Amino acid sequence: MATPRFIRAFTQNPMSKPSRSKLWFLVHSWAALPIWLFMFFICATGTIAVISQEIVWLVHPAVRAQAPDANTPRMGYQELLDTIKKQEPRAHINRLSWPEESQFALTASVTYPGARSTSLYVNPYTGAVQGPALSFDLRQFMRALHGWLLIPFTNGYSWGWYLVSILSIPMLVSLVTGLVVYKRFWRAYFQKPRLRTGQGSRIFWGDFHRLAGLWSIWFVLLISISAMWFLVQAILGDTHTTISTQGIPAVVARDQVPTVKTPGEAVPRLSLDQVVANAERDLPGMETQQIFFSGNAYDPVTVAGRGAYPLMYQYAQINPYDGKTEDLRRLSDRNGLEFFTESMRPLHTGDFGGFWLKLVWFFFGLLLTMMSLSGLLIWTKRTTQATVKAVRGERPQTARRPAGKPARAADPVPGTATAREVTE
Repeated sequence: MATPRFIRAFTQNPMSKPSRSKLWFLVHSWAALPIWLFMFFICATGTIAVISQEIVWLVHPAVRAQAPDANTPRMGYQELLDTIKKQEPRAHINRLSWPEESQFALTASVTYPGARSTSLYVNPYTGAVQGPALSFDLRQFMRALHGWLLIPFTNGYSWGWYLVSILSIPMLVSLVTGLVVYKRFWRAYFQKPRLRTGQGSRIFWGDFHRLAGLWSIWFVLLISISAMWFLVQAILGDTHTTISTQGIPAVVARDQVPTVKTPGEAVPRLSLDQVVANAERDLPGMETQQIFFSGNAYDPVTVAGRGAYPLMYQYAQINPYDGKTEDLRRLSDRNGLEFFTESMRPLHTGDFGGFWLKLVWFFFGLLLTMMSLSGLLIWTKRTTQATVKAVRGERPQTARRPAGKPARAADPVPGTATAREVTE
């Protein structure tokens, strides 16, 4: 059986460097082609999602936190809690969350009688409740659109989550094959960047794609690996498989819960400042960013925050009656796999180093988005032609025949296969 021409074009000289480079280039292009537009959409929405909270800050005054003057410190924890309760006496406060940037208001998650839940924006300097949070603001919308295409979670992970996270595979393939195509790419770091603007769109976008890809290698690798973990995370979740070493939830022993003699009498509790101080004593270097209040009489208060390693949270669960530490979750309690997996989300979103780090993620996200667009433009102008030539093979040079002597139909052209052979 004869070998088809488009296969023979790459196998006639398997050790030929030009042939192998051509094959790698086609693999690189085809790996990204079927999902260029989808990739462009996901990269664009992810880039906007990085700074979505800052956009909300610009358009929603309640999100902003303004101190009365430059010397005003943040309120103490217990004072802040009491101030919120005075303004919202019917609300049960479930959680307080402090943002990393000081210009943002903190968020109080509350529940009202009738099981209505909402979040309130609170000024951390004055304790003033500045208004309720939108039920679905731009930040939540962009993260849901980017993360799972707004497709709801019904029985397990949304299949939109799978569609988005599976893009990590062609993205990683495109990165690897791109480095194979770009021979000795590291030399370009020591050369003057080339971006030709007056020689047509094909040359411009080709230069841009190579230049942006060269300086975005670390970012593309980071995004693709973290997105691949999100795919694995969904599979583990839907198969009810856990890799966590976290123990069972801590509870306050029954004999440690104080009782009251008069119905309706308040149970004596430690001040919130003391609870936080005990947690920060047990977790040196931790900056408190979240406080989860007890849901019932046997729940400890959970104080969580980040420390020297900004990618992971630590927490302490404190008995609200006597200040005893019921449970600790330190960095040293995680194994190597947990360090890797718990670091993936902040590395993917850039949400661990403040506003200026977000700008770095936004810039490289914009480069990645434009690389998707430039890859599509490059493909439409060049890869289609290269693929057609590879499929057709080289046009053979036929010998001239004497005039008046036509070639016999049964004689195949030298170096080609008959139609029957190609289809076998």
